[in-house]
Amino acid sequence: MSYIDFKVEVEVIVGSTAVTDRTEVVVVGSGFGALATAKKLAKAGTPFVLISETTEHLFQPLLYQVATGVLSAGEIAPSIRSILAKYPSADVRLGRVVDVRPDVHEVDYVAGGVVHTVGYRSLVAATGARQAYFGRDEFEKVTYALKTVEDAERLRRQILRCFEEAHTTTDPERRRNLLSFVVIGAGATGVELAGQIKELAGRYFEQSFHDISADDVSVTLVEGAGEALPAFGGKLSEYTKQSLEKSGVDVVLGTFVTDIDEHGATLKAGDEERRITAETIIWSAGVRANDFAGVLAERTGCATDRAGRLLVNPDLTVGGYADVYAIGDMTSLNNLPGQSPVAMQGGRHVARTILGKQPVGTRFKYRDKGSMAIINRFRAITRVGKIELSGFIAWVLWLAVHLVYMVGFRNRYVAVMSWFGSFLGHRRPHFHYAQEQHRLDADVPDDVTVTAVPARVDRAPEKKPEPEKVSVR
Repeated sequence: MSYIDFKVEVEVIVGSTAVTDRTEVVVVGSGFGALATAKKLAKAGTPFVLISETTEHLFQPLLYQVATGVLSAGEIAPSIRSILAKYPSADVRLGRVVDVRPDVHEVDYVAGGVVHTVGYRSLVAATGARQAYFGRDEFEKVTYALKTVEDAERLRRQILRCFEEAHTTTDPERRRNLLSFVVIGAGATGVELAGQIKELAGRYFEQSFHDISADDVSVTLVEGAGEALPAFGGKLSEYTKQSLEKSGVDVVLGTFVTDIDEHGATLKAGDEERRITAETIIWSAGVRANDFAGVLAERTGCATDRAGRLLVNPDLTVGGYADVYAIGDMTSLNNLPGQSPVAMQGGRHVARTILGKQPVGTRFKYRDKGSMAIINRFRAITRVGKIELSGFIAWVLWLAVHLVYMVGFRNRYVAVMSWFGSFLGHRRPHFHYAQEQHRLDADVPDDVTVTAVPARVDRAPEKKPEPEKVSVR
């Protein structure tokens, strides 16, 4: 049977309404690993079905720029369907995979409230990770995360709301809390956000609100380890800390968060405990595998680590199944970092195995091309082998590398224009905010009646009609 024949084969179960599609490969997810796998399969003409809960391919390293108004969501999250549209063997479906039966080579997914089943010869899981709260799931309700487009847009609205309300409030304490931001976790996301929020205060909001200066805005970055960007360590971590502090960020290291509520966070360093009040608390302290990793672990007998990540085999297969693969942030192998290059190389490795371009069981070997992180405007750090760079050169390299990995010429062009306006100028083209009605209602005291007043319209004075002339004879 040819690949094309296999793709369109449909099995109808007699006496039942269930219909099972069958294809060569099922790919679950739409991130870096899933897209790398899909592209390699598509170029070879191999039929596959890609199932994703979202319609976009999210370029997550630039998500913080959506939250801070540099880029729009569409520029970093193009449609996964449009990316793969030119490949006849690609079949993209919007749905959530809820179960897998590896012994009969089937997955179930929900779309439009209906459970559908797809049969496969090979399964590739690449569902990524979500925010982890280390057993304190109640923190999710009172903090802001940055893992999805919705998270970024929600955080952007919050930042704008705080500055808008700080501009109008007459209560000094409330104004201070509105202009206080706490970022928990000094990894790449935390450092980027802390640096950008402080930069926003001085380069954008100070220009827009004449009664708010950069000194009025407090940004505190909290990290449990003894270094900022602990994955780098040494001189690069120290440069990161100094750069943030120079810009006005308060970097608090060796400190843990013991409690968070709607009005602030409680920090503990050794035996000392202190309270920081802030209207906005951003959580970027950890990740854990998405729910499908748990389903796959249960069905295949694969072990997981404390973060729920699958402890995959050296060839990226799952459990004892040679036709089930997992890649990216939902897996753990040889302490490899949860970064996009690992996911992309893993996706291409799995695709080569499925296509027969390398023997089954070939071990995955990650080629480390270097690591980089941006701190703020004109400052970043880069490590390639034994070469370490920091400052402006590293910043330019960071922009160039991320520009190359963006999908589509238009998105690259718009990104460059937005970067020019934001980093060389004072523009934030994607900042807009409209106060929500429920917040308007909540801010009005119970004893105050709000009456809608029509807007004043200046009109020319009406001419009085002249009295009618009557002729008397």
